[in-house]
Amino acid sequence: MEPNGREARRPESGLGKLMRYWREARAKSQFDLALETGVSQRHISFIESGRSIPSREKLMDIAEGLDVPLRERNGFLLAAGYAPIYTDNALDAPEMESIVNALERVLRQHEPFPAVVMDRYWNVVMANEAAPTFFGKFIDMDSRPKPRNLLHLMFDPNGMRPSISNWDAVSESLLMRVHREAIGRVVDQKTTELIQTLLDYSGGRVASGVKVNSLAPTLPMIPIDFVKNGRTLSYFSMITTVGTPQTITAQELRIECMYPADDSTELQHLTLMGP
Repeated sequence: MEPNGREARRPESGLGKLMRYWREARAKSQFDLALETGVSQRHISFIESGRSIPSREKLMDIAEGLDVPLRERNGFLLAAGYAPIYTDNALDAPEMESIVNALERVLRQHEPFPAVVMDRYWNVVMANEAAPTFFGKFIDMDSRPKPRNLLHLMFDPNGMRPSISNWDAVSESLLMRVHREAIGRVVDQKTTELIQTLLDYSGGRVASGVKVNSLAPTLPMIPIDFVKNGRTLSYFSMITTVGTPQTITAQELRIECMYPADDSTELQHLTLMGP
């Protein structure tokens, strides 16, 4: 069992098993699901036992009631014998043009502070000019092949980690974010493997007894404190997602924008980045 999350294993096949898995993940009884979807409890029981196959429309109503991610809804459809309906477009696909334009606008307007667009596994798929410039002040970014993974960048002892003065708090808060921001709020196998890789950087040890919830609330968030030339620069992030996604790609994208946590950091940041 993953901390702060459900066990990552999914049933390999079978609509009934998939439905039961997501119903238990959402802590809903068959009766609860029936009330929310308008599908009778008897019908839901028959679906889970393999005695009935719902129509495509009813199946999507059930998936909506369980807040199943779009990628997993395709799995529901395939298990029931229907064709998938949610596309997984590349960013350069014509259907993604309006979203990509919006992402580029957000990244551009956030200069001179770092901003990146990531996929569900924290791989950076887009970035403004400030992002690689900022991280390049601490490490050799050219030595890191693309797509760069933001979590690897932070946890790697040869990456940003030595420059983070409050590492114990940051590492724990980042791992908490992995669970909180997992698509569908359920940690899948690939995310579990990512977490294990992050733990392997430090031999399975992240924090040395420091709990995020026990820290003195001097700020309304946990900042990341970078040390450069003997000075500390404190930042926090804001996360943006697509409000009403209709494709898998759109649902799994998120923008992370870094902001100075105080006036001193803002001034030092501008000096660090140069004209």
